[in-house]
Amino acid sequence: MSKILFVMTGADHWTLADGTLHPTGFWAEEAVVPYRALKAAGHEVVVATPDGVVPPVDRASLAPEVNGGQERAGEIARALEEMTELREPVKLAEVDLDDFAAVFYPGGHGPMEDLAVDAESGRLLVAALDSGRPLAVVCHGPAALLAAVRADGSNAFAGYRAAAFTNEEEIQGGLAEQAKWLLQDRLTEAGVDVRVAEPWAPHVVVDRNLVTGQNPGSSAPVADELLKKLG
Repeated sequence: MSKILFVMTGADHWTLADGTLHPTGFWAEEAVVPYRALKAAGHEVVVATPDGVVPPVDRASLAPEVNGGQERAGEIARALEEMTELREPVKLAEVDLDDFAAVFYPGGHGPMEDLAVDAESGRLLVAALDSGRPLAVVCHGPAALLAAVRADGSNAFAGYRAAAFTNEEEIQGGLAEQAKWLLQDRLTEAGVDVRVAEPWAPHVVVDRNLVTGQNPGSSAPVADELLKKLG
């Protein structure tokens, strides 16, 4: 079986327009669900973060109300405890893409803070895209695509169809008015063809080797599409 690279945020906050630090990290469901699907299929997972810091979980993503009740919230929390790879991430700058069959980026607001401007992550994304490897990204994870800039200044994902957390979802989530920028807008400005579906409904877009999902509920179908590409 194959090794799959999980590129995850190292940020535990998102800086809002007024300078307030909003506590965040990665969204638990978006890491747990694909991780379980890949491991069940026999794949190995390696976690990488900027500077090799342990990725922080967004505590809000462990609440019963965003997990369909206390039972599933507990299941997600237990699954995180079992993800031992989270405790020993490698440094993003030291990743050799040739070691991996596919790359996956979970979301949460953390990537809006660090991966959106991380040059190492940007270079990795360009290389992964150009290699034809399966590349899966979900929810706010597509913020990382903003750093995937080629030598001529163009975004490597310009012209690609993609799903990402939408303006409407950010509005309904209550943070849009406080944000410095919105993900859907920035991706569109970079030339990405953002395909928008109903808020909070699972929505996956596949374009060539790129698999993207709109929101946390898209994590399972994104994982399914990634597994199909891995064969």
